[in-house]
Amino acid sequence: MLPTDVPLAYLGSSVLLLLLQLLPPTSAFFPNIWSLLAAPGSITHQDLTEEAALNVTLQLFLEQPPPGRPPLHLEDFLGRTLLADDLFASYFGPGSPSRRFRAALGEVSRANAAQDFLPTSRNDPDLHFDAERLGQGRTRLVGALRETLVAARALDHTLARRHLGAALHALQDFYSHSNWVELGQQQPHPHLLWPRQELGSLAQEGDPTCSDCEELSCPGNLLGVTLLTSGYFGTHPSKPLGKCSHGGRFDQSSSQPPRGGINKDSTAPGFSPHHMLHLQAAKLALLASIQAFSLLRSRLGDRGFSRLLDITPASSLSFVLDTTGSMGEEINAAKIQARHIVEQRRGSPMEPIHYVLVPFHDPGFGPVFTTSDPDSFWQQLNEIHALGGGDEPEMCLSALELALLHTPPLSDIFVFTDASPKDAFLTSRVEALTQERRCRVTFLVTEDPSRGQGRGRREVLSPLRFEPYEVVALASGGEVIFTKDQYIQDVAAVVGDSMADQVTLPLEPPDVVPERPLVFNVDGLLQRVSVRIHGEVSSFWIRSPAGISQGPEEGQGSLGHTRRFGQFWMVSINDPPQTGTWEIQVTAESNPRVRVQAQTSLDFLFHFGIPMEDGPHPGLYPLTQPVAGLQTQLLVEVTGLGPRGSPEDSLPHFSHVILRGVPEGAKLGQVPLEPRGAQERGLFVASLPPTLLSTVGPFSLELIGQDGGGRDLHRASPQPCTVVPVLLEVRCWGRCSWSSGELGRLLPTRPPLQLSGPQGFLAPGSKAPLTLHVASFSSPQDLNLRTSVNSSFSLTSNLSRVRLEQNESAWGRLWLEVPESAASNSVVMVTVTALGREAGLVPPTHAFLRLLVLAPAPQDQLAAPAHSSGPVFTSVSPTLRPSPLVTWGRAGGGLAGNPWWGTVGGVLLLLGLASW
Repeated sequence: MLPTDVPLAYLGSSVLLLLLQLLPPTSAFFPNIWSLLAAPGSITHQDLTEEAALNVTLQLFLEQPPPGRPPLHLEDFLGRTLLADDLFASYFGPGSPSRRFRAALGEVSRANAAQDFLPTSRNDPDLHFDAERLGQGRTRLVGALRETLVAARALDHTLARRHLGAALHALQDFYSHSNWVELGQQQPHPHLLWPRQELGSLAQEGDPTCSDCEELSCPGNLLGVTLLTSGYFGTHPSKPLGKCSHGGRFDQSSSQPPRGGINKDSTAPGFSPHHMLHLQAAKLALLASIQAFSLLRSRLGDRGFSRLLDITPASSLSFVLDTTGSMGEEINAAKIQARHIVEQRRGSPMEPIHYVLVPFHDPGFGPVFTTSDPDSFWQQLNEIHALGGGDEPEMCLSALELALLHTPPLSDIFVFTDASPKDAFLTSRVEALTQERRCRVTFLVTEDPSRGQGRGRREVLSPLRFEPYEVVALASGGEVIFTKDQYIQDVAAVVGDSMADQVTLPLEPPDVVPERPLVFNVDGLLQRVSVRIHGEVSSFWIRSPAGISQGPEEGQGSLGHTRRFGQFWMVSINDPPQTGTWEIQVTAESNPRVRVQAQTSLDFLFHFGIPMEDGPHPGLYPLTQPVAGLQTQLLVEVTGLGPRGSPEDSLPHFSHVILRGVPEGAKLGQVPLEPRGAQERGLFVASLPPTLLSTVGPFSLELIGQDGGGRDLHRASPQPCTVVPVLLEVRCWGRCSWSSGELGRLLPTRPPLQLSGPQGFLAPGSKAPLTLHVASFSSPQDLNLRTSVNSSFSLTSNLSRVRLEQNESAWGRLWLEVPESAASNSVVMVTVTALGREAGLVPPTHAFLRLLVLAPAPQDQLAAPAHSSGPVFTSVSPTLRPSPLVTWGRAGGGLAGNPWWGTVGGVLLLLGLASW
């Protein structure tokens, strides 16, 4: 053991220093928290992934002191569970939102867990280190890490996280599915990420490895060999005589001699014959996962790694700009707001880390400009001028779709225009894409029918021509603000307000009703509350819980400061706002819009999943949206629960979620929340009611609870969800690029139900076979299937119409041809839409598949030199920094019954990673 007085800086320069407690036995890596119902006390792939990411993030924070704040110290985190909220509060300042970081970790974790569920990966032994395919597994593992790097460098971080999740799943499975732990190894395999190095002495086809075991628990069934092996699962490939099985009650091979198995996936003997070694496997899997994250950090650099995991409290800044001749004032307003945001936040934690700009006019749109440099963004924006004209409709939704493809999830997108969309046929697709990307879209429209200069009109335009904007805004949680040129610079201030990560407070009722006030609740965790009202308003008043009222008069009032710009009012409530029930009464000639927003660290993330309880890896299969008739779980992750060390009874408590119809706001029901794990983790699950899932359409979520003092807490989801009529999926068939000869050999022997591999990459001049899956669980469906892809790409399908009965599925095949001229590092999006044959009866369902076009890289850039022991990554990457200091602690909090998980002890384990 190293002496305790050795300086940490000295230790960090030569070895990986791990501060661990001696841990008592436990077990497991099932996919995600839902798996704990089958094997309580188990450690899941989700736990390992998030904990490893938090450790490397802590090391980044320790090495890069925050500007303007005191540096972090390792001793402040010893003996404590690592929590994302605490890391962000310590580094960026109290109240700094960790929502995007936790969402990014969730993307990686769900991609990891999906490897056990997707038909393209669940039965592929190469992706799980099964069936003694250890060399093949390492090749796939290193390939997935390389693809993670390439996607991250191409700024497609969503795709990078999916590949990273797949890579980490395989890496973690190695320690549970092989006999590395049984061989007495105390450190991760030193060559698992080094393709040019031998894995060691591998068991060959004729080497017997296991003896027969009739019991659920099989502690002594390995034959004592020193060869590296892994278990066979199922019937493909078949288990040779004398070989080990994976084991567990769902493994068909485990009933063939030698019976039993060697997996260490869970605490339950019925699933894991070597459950007693689960702790050792989990510990090594965690250390190996930390190695993988550290490797990515070294190759991407701190800025690139932070982008990969969204390690920032700041949002992105994304503009979609109409550049026709009448847009001079609007373009100037966008420039002023962008300059204000950049200058105000430069060098602070809230400085945007990603900028997107997409111009459009008629008939063109784009190109998209993306950068992380504010000066480059400002220069590009400053070069845009209002030119040309034409008829009013413009290609607005096409430009917005392009922006959505390049804007990080959980971002705001601002559209400046004075024209209706010429491409209104894209409305439902863009609507679905905003929910898939979870981006909020705000339209600032300076439409003025009396204006004749700069914008020609060849025909009388419908007063409903802006309806597509309303639909997209509603689906994304944004809004459409109509104003005039003389007010646009002031109204555009909503851009800066939205960039402040404000939450929208639920109103009851959600829309203005004559003679009835709108009611909203303010709790003690809210600040900078603002009320926005726009429309043909004649008067309004706002009343506080104390009964104090304020009308529409401009200037400072008893409750706050009011500004008016034409038909747009903005009331900034005085801080701190009084807690309790507030009221707003509006008198208007038409339908005014009212929106109440506030800043808070307390927010929530959510996603959906299908329980998978009857297979070898129980867990939740992730869904983008609930599907009608399909039993669905809602998972809620609360962020910003409170500072570390708060007494448990002072933390907020959440009891249920209210489901409301959109846009009318009618209550559709409520579901109780069941906590998962420790309270500070903020994880809850709920079963969506069958009544909700029996009706197709949008709904919103309201999280209901109480603070430590028993006062009500309400938080609304930032955008609505949608129950879609059918399950629609499109995926890559194995790897994405195949030559014609390979395809000819492949097709007769590999049906679509035996797919393998994560979503992948395309090469110019290649063909990619894709699979299409559509299923109905609620009622018979008569559907047309439409496909689309980027221009210049060719996409064909063998399934264009399908009739489905209840609980029936159909599979089809698509062929994507990539032109030789396809730009390298460009994103391609394949879209499949399922439409009811009778228009209007069944709303459309969309499936999106994002792929990356890559030019073949020179061999010397992909492979390590022959004399090198390093992994196969681009040789121009920076040298790996000293390896991280690691503290243990479950990513969101420790499990009840496992007090060891989440503390830091005094045992020092040394891993020599200097050669990385």
